[in-house]
Amino acid sequence: MSETVNNPEPPIERYSVVAKVFHWVSALTIFGLFGLGLWMRELDYYDPWYQPAPDLHKSIGMLLVVWILARILWRWKQSTPTPLAHHKPWEVKLAHAVHWLLYLGLFLIFISGYLIATSEGRGVYIFDLFEFPALIPPFDQQEDIAGFIHEWGAYALMAAAALHIAGALKHHFVDKDATLKRML
Repeated sequence: MSETVNNPEPPIERYSVVAKVFHWVSALTIFGLFGLGLWMRELDYYDPWYQPAPDLHKSIGMLLVVWILARILWRWKQSTPTPLAHHKPWEVKLAHAVHWLLYLGLFLIFISGYLIATSEGRGVYIFDLFEFPALIPPFDQQEDIAGFIHEWGAYALMAAAALHIAGALKHHFVDKDATLKRML
């Protein structure tokens, strides 16, 4: 009698093209929104970009919410590459922690940005094509509280992104392993 052996799937060596597109579009959009946010703060009332810049920031931010939700769904359904054999357990745990920090920071920024945009009870217009409604009634000092969280959440997100980038560069230039190449 022969016994059937279930062979486990071979380890995944690289990220899929879809995962890479999700990663790099997310990264470029997040850094772009951060730069746009910094620039917007310097505009005065008479600047021609005083209103269009925040509208653009909000529109891109709302699309990014959908993009990140799709990315999370994709990641949940797909396997990711196995950590390289020489990665230390603390490196793997730190990488997972930083990824969770990035997602947590994004959602903190998404929610606070939405609360800023809806602080007067109006919805968020997305590229003047449609409106995402204000789902909760405004509360006292909503714009100020959400603005504080949004700003400092963005700085914290950039710090977490810096850790993520530093880890990738450390693996590429110091360890000389394939960690970064798997995402390129």
